[in-house]
Amino acid sequence: MAFQELLMKVGGMGRFQIIHVVLLSLPVFMLASHNLIQNFTAAIPKHRCRINGSWEEGNFTADGLQAFLPVEPSGAFSSCLRYTSPQFQLLNSNSTGNISDTESCEDGWVYDYSEFSSTIITKWDLVCTQRRMRQLAQSIYMAGVLVGSIVFGGLSDKFGRRPLNIWSHLQMAVTGVCSAFAPNYILYCVFRFLTGTALSGIVLNSYSLIVEWIPTESRAFTSTATGYCYTIGQLVLVGLAYLIRDWRMLQLAASLPFFIYFIYSWWIPESGRWLVLTGKSQKAIKELKKVARINGFKEEGEKLTVEYVTGNMQREIKAAQKTTYSVLDLVKTPVVRRISFCLSFTWFSTSFSYYGLALDLQKFGFSVFIMQIIFGVVDIPAKFISYFVMTYIGRRVLQSGSMFLAGVAILVNIFVPPEYQAVRTSMAVFGKGCLAAAFNCLYLYTGEMYPTVIRQSGMGLGTMMARIGGIIAPLVQMTADYYQHLPLIIYGCSPIISGIAGCFLPETLNVPLPETIDEVERSGKWNKSATPSEKKSLKTTELDKLQVEV
Repeated sequence: MAFQELLMKVGGMGRFQIIHVVLLSLPVFMLASHNLIQNFTAAIPKHRCRINGSWEEGNFTADGLQAFLPVEPSGAFSSCLRYTSPQFQLLNSNSTGNISDTESCEDGWVYDYSEFSSTIITKWDLVCTQRRMRQLAQSIYMAGVLVGSIVFGGLSDKFGRRPLNIWSHLQMAVTGVCSAFAPNYILYCVFRFLTGTALSGIVLNSYSLIVEWIPTESRAFTSTATGYCYTIGQLVLVGLAYLIRDWRMLQLAASLPFFIYFIYSWWIPESGRWLVLTGKSQKAIKELKKVARINGFKEEGEKLTVEYVTGNMQREIKAAQKTTYSVLDLVKTPVVRRISFCLSFTWFSTSFSYYGLALDLQKFGFSVFIMQIIFGVVDIPAKFISYFVMTYIGRRVLQSGSMFLAGVAILVNIFVPPEYQAVRTSMAVFGKGCLAAAFNCLYLYTGEMYPTVIRQSGMGLGTMMARIGGIIAPLVQMTADYYQHLPLIIYGCSPIISGIAGCFLPETLNVPLPETIDEVERSGKWNKSATPSEKKSLKTTELDKLQVEV
């Protein structure tokens, strides 16, 4: 509460905050490209076995292929088998070859390059028996995001948001470029893993730097605005992929901007809240005066002293210095433990179902470019609606409701016949929009529930669970080999369960950011037991008590 008052003294939501949010949001445009880029760099073109000899080299639809390739029930040539010897009789007959006369593509494959000039699929022949390497590459990238959320979450609570944010941008730029020039599949996966770790560092520290410099009443708006950057980033990815059909050049185009972000990230100031609570009050005063000067409140800023700031936040400082905090503090106390468990499953299922829908756009039967546009555009109304629900109704209602609707939309597709492809696509798009709204709320909601002393650790736990969901999501698609609808059942049930779990989370609408674990525990106890009319009275009494103690 005390730092909130300091923010209002130096201008509230002023010029500094606007510039601050804009600069931290710009990299988000390209984060979408790295998350979803394999829809294009790992697109699977039509392919077939290469025939002995080179007569059909570069000609995907060469004449006379029926003598060399078996025909599948759909009427298309087999992608993974060829006859052991030419069946020339099939050129003049309606008979079919004997399955025992076939073999795998010993001489490699011929690809249809009409849509993409090059992908990692065509580069390293990740088809047929190697087709699962495609999902594995995406899972390895998500594993990197998982490791990054663990590493950067703890380090930023210890060393600060700013230095980790700067490093993450540099790492993202370097490893992204290295991925573009990877000479083999293994090194490609290694660099993608490191890119994923950097992405977590950017997300964690950028969102914390935004939230911790923004007044309470503006947090929902800035969170939604930042979410729109990711939405627009999906459309930017489509434009880049449409213009650049070579996977290496596309990967490069998505990575080079991070060198620019790295350069100007040195200007971004450290979190004032974190500086005060870690005993760096002199540095906090310097940053607050800078904010006041940019906002046009220079005189108010000059009045700030170390004694004034520490005096106003004495209670929070003592609580923060009382002990060394770690990730174990996320489960030590009952209210924070309940929050951590519910949020963990919510983060997991949101990411799990989101990437389950968004990372295999070719399965819908339409152009991958059109599907990416549709999946990107649906986020615009979804996040617009989510902003008003978060602002006027509450975070908990939006989080639980959107997850439940997403699960239902995914499960409905089990009962829609395959020939109704437009209906199936519409339900998937609706589900993806609900998940986008949930994601938009979740980043803000998580930051508001955890106190400053463990906020980064809490965000790290949440994003770690999200990345576990992202790792598992591509692998679940393989279960279709056993039962056609099993992936949809798994993707649909998970958000419904998390929607129920979300009902046990506290509401944070118009509630100041908590600074200490004790604040969360006390507010959680009366939130759980009090009636709605009592909550307002208790809340006022509690805040008055905090002001007296300070």
